[in-house]
Amino acid sequence: MLLLRNLFFYPLFYLGSFLITGASLLSAPFSLAAFRRRVRNWGQWQRWCLKHVIGAEVVIEGQPLDEPALYAIKHESFFEAIDAPNLLECPSVFAKKELFSIPGWGRAALAYGLIPVARNEGAKMLMGMIRGAKKMAGEGRPLVIFPEGTRVPHGERRPLQAGFAGLYKMLGLQVIPVAVNSGPVYQQGLKRPGTITYRFGEPIPPGLPRDEVEARVLDAINALND
Repeated sequence: MLLLRNLFFYPLFYLGSFLITGASLLSAPFSLAAFRRRVRNWGQWQRWCLKHVIGAEVVIEGQPLDEPALYAIKHESFFEAIDAPNLLECPSVFAKKELFSIPGWGRAALAYGLIPVARNEGAKMLMGMIRGAKKMAGEGRPLVIFPEGTRVPHGERRPLQAGFAGLYKMLGLQVIPVAVNSGPVYQQGLKRPGTITYRFGEPIPPGLPRDEVEARVLDAINALND
């Protein structure tokens, strides 16, 4: 049964993803609001497929702020990356620069306001990234970062990437750590029935020393590692 569910899930989800990405690109020149709705639809479609095909539910504990903040989200699978525009209101996500070369998706990501991250391109790239992030926050949009820098298997605790503390310092925003336990459900290969839980942590104020903010974020995003 699990195999059959997955054999149905994958073509259904990816066909829908292709159509939604195409619709977002077609709507972008005419209506920003419609374009953003299509992007949000992708996360909604993913949740629909998980619930109705795989048998997985999404539970949210706590809630985001009504003001711009930097959301540091645990990264266990592709689920939370796709779901970010569904979880938050029009977020601007820091994403690996390589992803923007994906045909269609890359154009949609730039138009939506995702921020390319190239760790090895020096100070000029970093300052451009900070300017872009401040612009998005100035428009009232939440910022999203996956501070571990890559997907981490459920139950593992890894140090945060060095760039997180620099962003925290230069942006001067509150940090909202978000734990998520998507790994056991949305692992590579077979998707499994279960519950994916988000847990919004307590806001962390700007201006803390690097060691303190990293320790608090690391503890909070790993709160569901059981």
